[in-house]
Amino acid sequence: MKLGYQTITWGGVVGQAQGVTSVKDLFYQTYGNTEKAVQDIASVGYEGIEIFDGNLAEYASKPEEFKALLAKNNITLVSVYTGANFIYDEILDDEFHKIGKAIELAKQFGAINLIVGGGAQRASGIRESDYQKLATQLDRVTDLAAAAGLTACFHPHLSTIVEGPEQLAKVMKISKIAFCPDTAHLAAGGGDPAALIRQYPDRVRHVHLKDFRKDPFAFLPLGKGELNFTDIFSALKEVNYQGWAVVELDGYDGDPKEAAAISMKFIKEHLG
Repeated sequence: MKLGYQTITWGGVVGQAQGVTSVKDLFYQTYGNTEKAVQDIASVGYEGIEIFDGNLAEYASKPEEFKALLAKNNITLVSVYTGANFIYDEILDDEFHKIGKAIELAKQFGAINLIVGGGAQRASGIRESDYQKLATQLDRVTDLAAAAGLTACFHPHLSTIVEGPEQLAKVMKISKIAFCPDTAHLAAGGGDPAALIRQYPDRVRHVHLKDFRKDPFAFLPLGKGELNFTDIFSALKEVNYQGWAVVELDGYDGDPKEAAAISMKFIKEHLG
């Protein structure tokens, strides 16, 4: 299993402001320094990175700069994270305009996986029909990604219509997209990350690792929360997972490089 790290920790998850009034421009974005993130991630011993579509888009007009940054630090671009609402028919064309750009950039810079979050919760509440809408559009993303040589992987996420295992089961049953289990989001949504890995062994194509504390709520470096990583690592071995495991820590009160080092130390001590 190869180890990567998400650049999100250097700046936290935000977004591009113009997306408020222009859906086609609503990329994920962190306002951290990508160069510093790559340098820190490499120095701690990770082999690859995952990056938001918006941060990668910053290099669209200067691709050689990003490629040089990766080469200098001996780092692989593993995956690009994107997402959309997926349930509102009127804005789908604009959402796929953005996703199309993300796929183009991911292919250009050599990524192998496209990580996809989404499925909006309506202000009026979740409609059962929203799961079919989400599944249909996730299949559309899957096909577009495959045409570019990428594997699309669905990432369940708090605040979407896929938080818990029952909601995940609805989507997995009617969609063909691969699965990106996020250990902390699955646990926070009421699921057992190890059990869900075992439940979908042939669908797991990318993994997000982060720890979690329920009270007070916090996402944490590995080993600093409540999750049973002994069981999670055992589950990955049982399903013969050979892909990338990417540590994805949304934010950290201290030095993000320190957080990356904490998680790397934990993995070395417990993965076996």
